[in-house]
Amino acid sequence: MKPYEQFVENILGAVRNGQGKDPAAATALIQEALQKAGLMGASPAAARTGARPFATPFADLKAAPAWARGMPATGRSTETLGPGAFLDGSYTNEAGTRRYRLYVPSRPAAGPRPLVVMLHGCTQNPDDFAAGTTMNLAAEESGCLVLYPEQPSSANHTQCWNWFDAAHQQHGQGEPALIAGMTRQVLREHGGDPSKVYVAGLSAGGAMAAVMAATYPELYAAVGVHSGLAAGSARDLITGLQAMKGKHQGARRQAPGGSVRAIVFHGDRDATVHPSNGQAVYRQFGGGAARTEIEEPGKGHMRTMSLDADGKVVAEHWLLHGAGHAWSGGSSAGSYADPSGPNASSEMLRFFLAQ
Repeated sequence: MKPYEQFVENILGAVRNGQGKDPAAATALIQEALQKAGLMGASPAAARTGARPFATPFADLKAAPAWARGMPATGRSTETLGPGAFLDGSYTNEAGTRRYRLYVPSRPAAGPRPLVVMLHGCTQNPDDFAAGTTMNLAAEESGCLVLYPEQPSSANHTQCWNWFDAAHQQHGQGEPALIAGMTRQVLREHGGDPSKVYVAGLSAGGAMAAVMAATYPELYAAVGVHSGLAAGSARDLITGLQAMKGKHQGARRQAPGGSVRAIVFHGDRDATVHPSNGQAVYRQFGGGAARTEIEEPGKGHMRTMSLDADGKVVAEHWLLHGAGHAWSGGSSAGSYADPSGPNASSEMLRFFLAQ
């Protein structure tokens, strides 16, 4: 039985057994089902005490490479992190606190800098994500700030952004409020250009990037979603898993006249997040309906572009032939990165800065 099939069987049994129990006991049963499915291990504290953690869980269904698990960022090559400063910071509001890393290019700024917000996937952290995507190197050339918010295990056991939870899909609350507030703080403190702010992510981070674009269109001018899901694809843990396997709900569309542009990357062999989710993101942000479309085949990919009435590209969809669940054109210095294929970081920045 495949991992996600085992997960569904175990989680449904846990839900049935948890009926009528107090919330803590019911949560413990769900945690146990996750562990039996091989999708979640006990936290260090739980391993020592025998207690079960109660943080909301969710996992990408493919584990990080063995070499990457538990390896400190200092143990990896710094060649992919860029020559600029990689700063530590944190942001706090009513929804909580999140730490972040911020890349500041080495070249002096000629004016306010564009800002790219990068949301990592499950089991990743900012250093790993920066190394795998090499976004800092691309940003060094274009003079962009790059912000990497960090999702702690205290918020999600597998460090996933809680994109699937209805409580984290709204303007002004939960994780969207934290990421938006952090974005504004960095703009103020580091000379960012409020008119050139973009958000991107991989997998769970890609799904949360879509949520951010849908809930804060006044803040983000464009969104990049790699191997992710459309905003509104799920409302809870069960529907989140179903969405990942292609049984997503009707994702909400941008309001008429929505200004957020989107560039989407998805492998057609992605066994973790079904490729139909990439199409859903593309449609959500203006691809397809009532638009002129252009298909441009490339080496190992098909790029579809949606143009508005003025001939401007409002959405791009890159279908990566033979690719799985990994950042295209990335570096093996990080997890979930595939050095082959078009360079998603460079293409995203090209798309962002053209808006």
